[in-house]
Amino acid sequence: MRRGEWGRDPDQIYRASTSGVIRTSELARLKVSNSAVHGRCRAGGPWQRILPGVILLGNGQPTPRQRAVAALMFSGDGAMLTGRSALSEYGYRTNSGEVQVLIPIHRRAQSVGFVVAERTIRLPEPEMRHGVRCAPLARALLDAARRCKALDPTRSLIAEVIQRGDASVRELSKELDAGSCRGSALPRAVLREVNANLHSVPEIEARELWRRSGLPDMLFNREIRDADGKLIAIPDGWIDSVAFAWDIDSLEWHLSPTDYKRTVERRTRMQNAGIIVLPTVPSALRTDPARVIDDLRRHYALACSRPRPQVSAVAR
Repeated sequence: MRRGEWGRDPDQIYRASTSGVIRTSELARLKVSNSAVHGRCRAGGPWQRILPGVILLGNGQPTPRQRAVAALMFSGDGAMLTGRSALSEYGYRTNSGEVQVLIPIHRRAQSVGFVVAERTIRLPEPEMRHGVRCAPLARALLDAARRCKALDPTRSLIAEVIQRGDASVRELSKELDAGSCRGSALPRAVLREVNANLHSVPEIEARELWRRSGLPDMLFNREIRDADGKLIAIPDGWIDSVAFAWDIDSLEWHLSPTDYKRTVERRTRMQNAGIIVLPTVPSALRTDPARVIDDLRRHYALACSRPRPQVSAVAR
């Protein structure tokens, strides 16, 4: 195969690409002939056509980043990532394999391969994340949530963003109200739950078990302070009448081992203050709910049997 001028500096092509992805029009500008592109994209060749008009300068499985770059190249000017692909650029470990992009309403929508193209009259101002155009976080999150088919995946998506403090319930509700009603039922249900101060899937499941236990009112995610007003901890569940704390905890539900260490230290502070603490791993909420309810009742009885410590619950 004759390479022409570009053969003198093959690395020039990769330098002109983005993460190893390049448009065929850019290859033409670099004097790579159509026949050369066709030959190198044959089965077993060094390149591959990842999308119409878009070439991956490699023959392996494209990375999520390469898929995202290819989708934007394919979708043209004004397009931006949204949904799970955008969330990945914001630092969230979530990817479905497809790449959701927003494009202007006047452009013909074209979903091809792994690209899910959505025309919109509400094209937001993009944010640049690692050199890639992305929808703002709230929009990207809700676009991903609208494509969820079940409640738990929707809860996990939304709860993690709120837990990190990257978006508020109010901000997400405003964005949801401004958008299409299509696919909004599950996100709305989750925002109602989170607005009740529940921040993760296990905590939501825990609330359902508490309702079955017959115990007095339980508050969720309240600040517990000592007699001097100093913060002790923010347990997942709290029965104020007897100073009983419920901690739904597992390394699986924390962002890092450091977070888990803080959880253990928080539990120790509560116990040192005289608070009765029941730790429960998330898996038990589903696999052994009867035992969890029994544990709740026994620990509540234990809390009732001793003088209540001088601590108070404060809304966050």
